[in-house]
Amino acid sequence: MAGLLGGVRIVESSLLGPAAITLHLADLGAEVIKVEPPKGDYVRRMTWPIVEGVSLMHLHINRGKRSIALDLRTPDAVDVYLDLVRNSDAVVEAMRPGALEKRGLGYERLREVNPRIVFCTISGYGMTGPYKDMPSHGIAYDTWAGLVPPAYDEEGFCYMPEHPSMGIHAGPLFGAFGILAGIVRARETGEGCRMEIAQSDAAAYMDWYRSETWRAYERPESEVTGNASDNFERRAPGTAGMKEGVRYQIYDTADGHVLFMASEREFWKNFCEGVGRMDLFERWPGEEYADHARNNRELQAVLRDIFKTKTSAEWITWSNEVNTPIAPVNNPQTIAADPQFQDRFPWIPKERLGADELPFPVKVLDDEQPIPEQAPTPGQHTDDVLRDVLGYDETRLSALKESGALG
Repeated sequence: MAGLLGGVRIVESSLLGPAAITLHLADLGAEVIKVEPPKGDYVRRMTWPIVEGVSLMHLHINRGKRSIALDLRTPDAVDVYLDLVRNSDAVVEAMRPGALEKRGLGYERLREVNPRIVFCTISGYGMTGPYKDMPSHGIAYDTWAGLVPPAYDEEGFCYMPEHPSMGIHAGPLFGAFGILAGIVRARETGEGCRMEIAQSDAAAYMDWYRSETWRAYERPESEVTGNASDNFERRAPGTAGMKEGVRYQIYDTADGHVLFMASEREFWKNFCEGVGRMDLFERWPGEEYADHARNNRELQAVLRDIFKTKTSAEWITWSNEVNTPIAPVNNPQTIAADPQFQDRFPWIPKERLGADELPFPVKVLDDEQPIPEQAPTPGQHTDDVLRDVLGYDETRLSALKESGALG
């Protein structure tokens, strides 16, 4: 199946996690040709788990791609790269900026062979700024962006707490948006473009609500206040301001936890009616919107006891019946057992991809999309790409092998 992006071809030069920038495009049917050095991208040996000798990171972010091995230190390999670019829509430099320029494959050279090429560089800190040349890994972008508060163990040693990785995932997503926008314009006008995305920028942007709130709080309180339900008191930005909440809070259940979210008066009334405690509503009706009943410890103690009377699953079913928002509280290990997860995320099985993996989350209604193939071994598709994509004959293939261009 061609998929939504059938007919789009992308040449990718990448190392490690930034290669995820084309994962999403490959999942939607784009042809992604991953150009690797003869020894391959060492992502295959990086981080855990290692599944039958290959990292899960490689199996996931490079699924659906084809690998061609080229030694770009040789002129013949550079010529092959340029031939690939001639009939492609985009080139991705997913490594330190300027890496392709050093091999004679910078944007201006690529434009000479394909004026409509979209060239995207994705890197850690981007192409400008005092950190642009610093070596780094993915978590650095989250610590830089203020997303990972340092923690301390019982012996007083500082450590990195568990947290969702933001920059290494959001950066590739934003980059993929940009690439598609560039391709749309290039196909309309014939003019390509050059763009870049820093994974650190993406991490900071994904947390815009907190940083923009702090920025807004620099203005006088006559201009920027809190909610009316809080008597206009300024809360701490983002989820930090949720700590004192009562009608919007996590509660223990008989077998786990749920998140209670009755911040609207209507939902709060429905809850009180459903549990047979209209006295709670009559005593604390609250504001119409955005009322968390902050710091109401008396009410919080009552709710704590109420929520312990049912299991988490019972509360979820009950909330749907009475129309009040209560959500499951999962962790990365338990979420796979959640019925909503099971309905929305049919695992792509290990028999196909080498490890059980989640599918692309966008669903195209009434149109079946392609299922990705397993991530390639280094240079797995070299001969196929040279024959099928570039039309090289056996004489040209033999010459390239003898010259060392293919490693």
